[in-house]
Amino acid sequence: MSHSVAGEPSSAGRRAAPLTTAVYSAAEWDLLTSLPGRVLVAAAAAGPGRTERGVMAGLAGLDAVAAGRASDSDLVRAVVATIYARHDGTPQPAERLTDLVDLLAACRAASRVLRRRADPADSAAYRQWVQSVAARVCRAVPGTGARRVDPPASPADRRFLDRLGAALDLG
Repeated sequence: MSHSVAGEPSSAGRRAAPLTTAVYSAAEWDLLTSLPGRVLVAAAAAGPGRTERGVMAGLAGLDAVAAGRASDSDLVRAVVATIYARHDGTPQPAERLTDLVDLLAACRAASRVLRRRADPADSAAYRQWVQSVAARVCRAVPGTGARRVDPPASPADRRFLDRLGAALDLG
């Protein structure tokens, strides 16, 4: 596989932006493109039985979002491209980002949108990718040195991930 100067997989044979994004309304596309960041923030936030994570968890989450660039799914790659193309600097209200009830409702709404509009394979890839962002954050080990993302999640993190998975309709 050839790689670009930045180390990203070559885009040869791939469309720059999938034609499927045209089937989403602006509100639906905003939901799909904002959800990974909201999940990252919620996974990193403190909650009942969960401690707030540090920089390493945030970096693990950003790595998980960026990993979507290499996805086989046109939808996931288009979402990541949109996330990285945003330069308006408009912050979202913190309560919108971290409120678990609102986050789970947004996950259910995204699952409904995907069920109606997306190819089943793209839908599954997107939902699994969003779940992987949270899982990487929850498994990040704080401290200095190399990033490690392999320990099992705490019971509180497991409950968070289970609720997120259910809201994303991952069974």
